[in-house]
Amino acid sequence: MSRITFDQLLEAGSHFGHLRRKWNPAMAPYIFMERNGIHIIDLHKTAAKVDEAAEALKQIAKSGKKILFVATKKQAKQIVADKAESVNMPYVVERWPGGMLTNFPTIRKAVKKMSTIDRLTSDGTYDNLSKREKLQIERQRAKLEKNLGSISDLTRLPAALFVVDVMKEYIAVREANRLGIPIFAMVDTNSDPKDIDFVIPANDDASKSIDLIVDVCCAAIQEGLTERQAEKVDMEAAGEGAKGKKKATKARVEKVEAPKEEDKAEVQKEDEQEA
Repeated sequence: MSRITFDQLLEAGSHFGHLRRKWNPAMAPYIFMERNGIHIIDLHKTAAKVDEAAEALKQIAKSGKKILFVATKKQAKQIVADKAESVNMPYVVERWPGGMLTNFPTIRKAVKKMSTIDRLTSDGTYDNLSKREKLQIERQRAKLEKNLGSISDLTRLPAALFVVDVMKEYIAVREANRLGIPIFAMVDTNSDPKDIDFVIPANDDASKSIDLIVDVCCAAIQEGLTERQAEKVDMEAAGEGAKGKKKATKARVEKVEAPKEEDKAEVQKEDEQEA
């Protein structure tokens, strides 16, 4: 069964592409027709691509890996931040920090700096600083939080990227391509899909369209996380069961062996009597 319907996509306006003069010919396979100079996206293909992407995202989440969401355009920022937070995934909705993937250790150092500042506050060192020093630290902390707070839990490179508008996020796409990180993306008719592993042809400007598609993908991620948790519980239960079984077997073996020792003593006693 499909995770998304043609009617849902139609209602969200996912079929509206860009003006014909702005189109990218590489998107031709996903275009249904042209109306009033605007390209109309084939929503049957969009639905199929959403299903394909959602299934792959589910498997990544099930394996315990992280998916980094990237959307810095105004109409997508809040939607993506809320949806990514709901499934505990990292996201970038402010300016993309150049080299975030290709120079990941440096980004991690900046994130650690936030932790250092927090430690200063908690251990009392902060109270001994001058007003000026406090103000500088507060500004630095606020800047780091704004740009990197949403990726503070990302301790290693993400397993995949989910991008809204590949033209706007071209630096993120380029870095992921260089490192071989798979990219899931909403791709409009003015964009080039060749560098995207999982293309979702859809209107990437309308907030309703973004909300619908990101929501379906995050629901799939949540499924993967839930299944992972269930498997973990089953494995722990199986482990406990195996331990219990081992103990029971050991007890039975000891019980069987105990009389043997008694028999041995009796035989020894009889031998002594005969002697």
